Order: sequence, then structure tokens, then C-alpha cells
Amino acid sequence: MEIISLEGYTEQEKVMIAFRYLIPRQTRENGLDPETDIRFSDEAVRFIVRRYTREAGVRNLERSIGSICRKQARRIAEGTRDGIMDVTPELVEKDLGAPRFRTDTEVAERTRRSGVAVGLAWTPVGGDVLFIEAGRMPGGNKGLIMTGQLGPVMQESVQAALTWVRGSATRYGIDPDLFKTSDIHIHVPAGAIPKDGPSAGITMAAALLSMLTDRRVRPNLAMTGEITLTGQVLPVGGIKEKVLAAKRSGVREVIMPFENEVNVREDLKSEQIGEMKTHFVKSMDEVVELALEPKTP
Repeated sequence: MEIISLEGYTEQEKVMIAFRYLIPRQTRENGLDPETDIRFSDEAVRFIVRRYTREAGVRNLERSIGSICRKQARRIAEGTRDGIMDVTPELVEKDLGAPRFRTDTEVAERTRRSGVAVGLAWTPVGGDVLFIEAGRMPGGNKGLIMTGQLGPVMQESVQAALTWVRGSATRYGIDPDLFKTSDIHIHVPAGAIPKDGPSAGITMAAALLSMLTDRRVRPNLAMTGEITLTGQVLPVGGIKEKVLAAKRSGVREVIMPFENEVNVREDLKSEQIGEMKTHFVKSMDEVVELALEPKTP
């Protein structure tokens, strides 16, 4: 048996499918005239895609569009609405309720403190951002604590990242004796969701270094890449999905392994990347230079 993996639709593809097929079908099935009863704006459809329907296909997108159409048909039948209704993001939120997914400002909000870095993860629904939090407390008995339902490969990435940080402690102004008297805690929020894979390695290292040096990770920046004990950055998969997830979440800069540059050139169009900057690195030293802000006096 051979397994064939099919990529999910991009945001732009979902919007095009909605206007070409889903909206005409739902307006017709709910007895509405697109010329006189309802009109969807591009911003409204993108709002539904980003905030209500994280999926590889478009089934829930069509359900959401259908729900809005049915509510408009009810308004017309009850006589509470006269004339064409322009569907805007505000009306979408009124009809569908509170958005299900995070805003595009969450990345900047959650990286205001040192010890928090943003990674990128591949998922069956097209990728997502991953927040990595590092903390330290007096003790030294437990050594390294890992929480957030991390799989065995991701746990090994945490250990490799910590080994690199400890080996580079003197170079970055960290007291080597600190590790003997402190417990290090790595947590990946959304603890109910299992997570695994090596691509968060450099993100783990950046979060640890940020916490230990009290240097914040630059806002609106995300990264992906596997780390070795010597601080090399190795290529990872799912680059297209990760970059699109970063853009959807409001990220303005992405750090990726140097060897993944070819994936960006081949799999992503310039309009999909937009104004987002991409940095390709070979070592953790380059990641630190790009990702961490100077230490405040």
C-alpha cells in the first residue's frame, strides 16, 4: 500500500474557492439573490478563514458561509432586513459568535517578556505557530522539567538545545554555576495537544538563551530548524505550511535553515510571502544575532 499525502489549500485558494463555488451555492440553496439580498466582501471571507476555520479543506468554511446565509434569509422572511446586506468582519462575528482562533497580534503580545520564543509547526490543517516558554527557579534537584505533552523527539530537541546553551554559557555572559543551583522548565502551551518533531530545536535554544540572559526575542519573529549539539541548524520539512502559518499569525520575519531556501523558492510564490522577511541560517550564532534584542541596561 502506498500513502499519498495531499497538501491543504492555502488561504488565497480558499478565498477563491469561496467566491467561485461556495458562496453561489449557499446563496442559491438558501433562496437568496446575490444581486439583491447578500454580498460577501473579501475581508469577511478572509476573516472566516483565519478566525473560524483552521482546516485543510473547505467544509467548515462552507458551513460558516451557509450559516450567515440562513440568518440573512431569516431576517428577510421576518421583515427585519430590507435591501442587500454587505457581509463584513463585524457582521461575521455577530452571526458566528466569538472567533475560535487567536488574533494576528498574539505573537507580539506573548513575546514581550524574555524566555518566550515563537516556533513554527506543521499540522494536517496547514501549519501553526508554536509558543515556547522557558523558566528558571532556585533548586537544582530536578534539573530539566518539560511540560506540554512533548513527544520523545521534541524532548530530545529540548535536551540538545540545553546542552548547546550550557556549552555556550561563558560566551553569552551566563554564569556556568547557575545550572547547578537552578531548575530549568520548558513549557509548550496548549498542553492538551500532543506535539513532536525536531523542528523546534532552535526555538527551544532561543527561548532558553533569552531567559538566561534576560534578552527578549524580537517581536513578530518566528523560527524553525533542528539544532545539533555543536549549534548547527539542520533543515526541516513542511516549509510552505509553516511560512503561510507565520504570515497568517502576523509574523513579519522568519528564520529558517539555510538548506531550506530552495523550498521557499520552489513552493512559495512572492505574493504568498508578501512583505515578510526570510532569513536563512547555518548556525545558532546567526539565530541569536537575528532573534534576540540587545540586553537593556
